[in-house]
Amino acid sequence: MPRVKDIPSTAASKRTERIARQSRDENWKKPPRRIETSECITCDTCLRSCPPEFGAIFDDGLNVVIVPELCSGCPVCVMVCPVDCIYVDEEWAATEARMWDHVGLTARGPA
Repeated sequence: MPRVKDIPSTAASKRTERIARQSRDENWKKPPRRIETSECITCDTCLRSCPPEFGAIFDDGLNVVIVPELCSGCPVCVMVCPVDCIYVDEEWAATEARMWDHVGLTARGPA
């Protein structure tokens, strides 16, 4: 996962704002992506490839998940997935508070 200091300041501040609001950018027209956990091999290639200005993909226990509020719908993760387990999520649900706690840790960067 990219650290805040690795992201250009404008992009980092927009990501931090989305995390604080826990909502998607209203200008994003594409729906977010989702990972089908039953098909995923947990290689983390998508996580490492997600553009840092979005930083939408996280390890969650044994699964890799996309936080839809941070996902712009860009196809980068889809293009690098070796097993094609990432899909458009037209009917996405809000992210649970437990996951937002995890996401919040990444927004702070190193201590």
